[in-house]
Amino acid sequence: MPGVSLAPDEKADIADALDAAGVDVIEAGSAPTSDGEREGIARVADLGLDATVTSFARGVRADVDRALDCGVDGVNLVVPASDRHIETKVGTTREGVLDTTADLVAYAREHGLWVEVLGEDGSRGDLDFLDDLARTAFDAGADRVCYCDTVGAASPERTYEAVSRLAEHGPTSTHTHDDLGFAVANVHASLVAGADLVHATVNGVGERAGNVALEEVAVALSECYGIETLTLEHLSGLARQVADATGVYPAPNKAVVGDNAFAHESGIHTDGTLKDETMYEPYPPELVGRERRLVLGKHAGRAGVEAALRDLGFDPDDDELGAVVARVKELGDRGKRVTDADLRAVAADELDRGRDRRVELRALTATSGDGIPTASVRLAVDGEEHTAAGTGSGPVDAAMNAVREALADDDARLDSYHVDAVTGGTDAVVTVEVTMRRGDRRVTVSAADADITRASVQAAVDALDRLLADEARDDDGTPEGGAVRPADSGDD
Repeated sequence: MPGVSLAPDEKADIADALDAAGVDVIEAGSAPTSDGEREGIARVADLGLDATVTSFARGVRADVDRALDCGVDGVNLVVPASDRHIETKVGTTREGVLDTTADLVAYAREHGLWVEVLGEDGSRGDLDFLDDLARTAFDAGADRVCYCDTVGAASPERTYEAVSRLAEHGPTSTHTHDDLGFAVANVHASLVAGADLVHATVNGVGERAGNVALEEVAVALSECYGIETLTLEHLSGLARQVADATGVYPAPNKAVVGDNAFAHESGIHTDGTLKDETMYEPYPPELVGRERRLVLGKHAGRAGVEAALRDLGFDPDDDELGAVVARVKELGDRGKRVTDADLRAVAADELDRGRDRRVELRALTATSGDGIPTASVRLAVDGEEHTAAGTGSGPVDAAMNAVREALADDDARLDSYHVDAVTGGTDAVVTVEVTMRRGDRRVTVSAADADITRASVQAAVDALDRLLADEARDDDGTPEGGAVRPADSGDD
């Protein structure tokens, strides 16, 4: 995959995890690539895994020798299978490919290696030649051959036809890519046609649109056909580990391991899921090491909001619940992600009308440019207005400093600050998420605005207000002066 390179330690850690999950064959890398790649392959080979550890090898003896030096169990021997690759890429003939294949398979077998012969670009090759290639490979002692849809160009029908012919000669693998979105479909066409080994990658990482995803194949085989291949509970951990190592994270809507795979926001879906967990899920998230998540936003319904409120300790009546739902939808319509802290704040406002906000942002001004960034804020603190100004490395920093100056709350600390999402365009809506701490209390709040400075300050002020309100709730009364120590405002 472009831009992805794994260090030897990362390869070893991932191989350990793959083996623990029950993967049968691990291609640990390509021995001819570099010294670092060979070091990584050797590290994996030395782990003593149950899985067969292999190296990718081109159709030359030197690659087999380099694989042998790494101590692997076998090689995935790649030879051209389409005329495009035979004539244009390699510059040989079909007969030349068959002779080379027979020689290399025999050579690898003589040195005790497990051998799989991959016909590169086989999906665009002549089927009669694929027959000849498979026959030659097995006659020379190969353990298996592999159908390769190298550029993801094949249909399931073409895949079935090709694999059916290969499988007549012996054990057959399948290697599919997702350029046309057919990766999983072509795997299943291959298996129906007689293949019994699937080449796959965690999260589907790979060239261009990627390889077929390991987790999708394993779950589909289990759920649709009752065929158990892996310990499925490992899949979520594998996905996180590979994403962290590669820096490539699955799309939210990615099957099995995407953030939204078991997330529900739609009111209809949430209501159904609360009544029956299987209502809108093909299999339980626990099967693959995941958890179900109810998301609040503009699509939220009463059932989902009520469940979330009860999880937070609120017990709304029908009118209060309706008011909270309306507020949640309003926030969602403004493009705001409704966090637990947001819901808690909304609930406190709607279910406890006697409580006024402790801290409220009344006005904000910030400037930046060639001079020193400055900002001023006007806050209402326990009903009294206080203003303060601050400078900083930028307008956001200056504004946050001004808030601290206005509050003069030595106990309040900003634990984290994160720009969570930015929409496209020059009028982008920025969502800022902050985590504030006061004593042993900690709360995370987000705020959205086209102005990143205002979003940052609003999030910080909302977090402080919630912290103080929660203190008041726990004390069964509103604390008197001293909960927030405002700065003297006479000179401000």
